[in-house]
Amino acid sequence: MLNNQDFTANRTKYLGGSDIGAILGFSKYRTALDVWLEKTGRITNTVNNLPIRFGTFAESFVASEYATQTGYGLVHSEEGIPHPKYPFMVGHIDRFAFESESLEDTDSIDLFNSDGSCATTHLLECKTASPFNQSDWGELGTDEVPMRYLVQCLWYLAITNLERCDVAVLFSNSDFRIYEVYRDKELEDLIITKAVAFWNDYILADTPPPAQCEADYQILFKKEVTGKAIEAEPIICELTTKLQLLNSEIKSKELEISQIKQTIMGHMGEAELLTYQGQVLATWKSPKQSYRLDSKKLELEHPEMISQYQVPIQNSRRLVIKELTNAARELANSYRGESA
Repeated sequence: MLNNQDFTANRTKYLGGSDIGAILGFSKYRTALDVWLEKTGRITNTVNNLPIRFGTFAESFVASEYATQTGYGLVHSEEGIPHPKYPFMVGHIDRFAFESESLEDTDSIDLFNSDGSCATTHLLECKTASPFNQSDWGELGTDEVPMRYLVQCLWYLAITNLERCDVAVLFSNSDFRIYEVYRDKELEDLIITKAVAFWNDYILADTPPPAQCEADYQILFKKEVTGKAIEAEPIICELTTKLQLLNSEIKSKELEISQIKQTIMGHMGEAELLTYQGQVLATWKSPKQSYRLDSKKLELEHPEMISQYQVPIQNSRRLVIKELTNAARELANSYRGESA
């Protein structure tokens, strides 16, 4: 087991545990295309928001609480650990767990035996989560964790050849849970197969993976070719008609929603709260005052300054569906009848 390489310097050289969930379509925040863009150097991952910073800050507390509740000793290592067969598969593991009596000096402890095997009893992943997402997690003590975390654990178990990875999660500041994920060789093989294919077919080949959402298509096809037209296949023609019908249904529902809101607002009048038998049903109040720059006034009074603060904005392409002529609709319908 190679464990002395610095993989933290350039994330474009490997796939990590947080990447595999996105590649498999389990991430809420990233797609396979996002991973491809990062690994091929087209974008730099610079996410630095409050949840990310808090998660990093809270990792030590979550690990400490886990040690207190379980009695295990924990060792943290910054080094990336590559898979023995697939070196592009790397794991940055939160903590390595040992029997507490074996941890007299954590600075000198060896994470790997002389034969390359991992010397720990199991692994630990530390998470923080919103209380609103508790439904994504099952009974504590089980392996019922969100899929992006499950495949991350299996990724690390495949790399270290260990059998167990615990997940400690803190919801807000009052609910602490421990889950146990055990190695699943069949699922592990599937994950590795997908990772190898992604690395070879997309990263090394420098070819983008298939789009998984509208945002992916906006990235892949940022700009249109002026005047270029493409003839629609009958099935695409049919889909544009279906999309128009769905949009009409949405507009109808939006109108109904607006009418219901108007009735409630008329009932409330100047009241801030709407209650029923002591329970608050709705609130209607002004948000805190906010401020915005009056760019028109600035341009009028100080035209020499406005150019210094203007930056070009590349707007996303907008898909607009046009009404189909009767002749074209009849042609599409006839094709659908023939294909059926």
